Amino acid sequence: MTADAPLTRESFRRLHPINTPRPVSQLPDRVWTDEDWDRIRRGYRARDMDEKWNVFAEGDVLFMHRSWTGHGVYEVSFAPVTDGGRKIVSAVVEADRERYRGMGDAYDCLMMELIISAIVLGEPAADLRAGLVELTARASGKSDLPSGVVEHSALGLRSGS
Repeated sequence: MTADAPLTRESFRRLHPINTPRPVSQLPDRVWTDEDWDRIRRGYRARDMDEKWNVFAEGDVLFMHRSWTGHGVYEVSFAPVTDGGRKIVSAVVEADRERYRGMGDAYDCLMMELIISAIVLGEPAADLRAGLVELTARASGKSDLPSGVVEHSALGLRSGS
């Protein structure tokens, strides 16, 4: 397999499908370019224990699994946009609280975009990262959460970042 070959379901040792899918009603507005989509559909494999996400595509559906457990968390469906590029048209999240403890649709919307932008595409995604910290602080009732701890807990660390 070459470095540019897309990752597939078979690229990962253990994957578990979403056990209890729940539709996500709030979706990112972003339109990813055709070049972004080419990179997104190649997927992403966590390189070490500090990275928390494995991502791969089958057709127009992007699967996001936790790297340690292999549990599916998000399944995101993309569709082409008239002027070029793709956008998310539907998504489901794991609703089984034993597998994933989400914090509502706003959080899931942000996490889906953040995983794609920061992890798969390697973008800085500063606004999305700040939004993650804000939503997490609001949900916890604590205003002094260290951003690095929040980001690591949700996203993990990328090698070299």
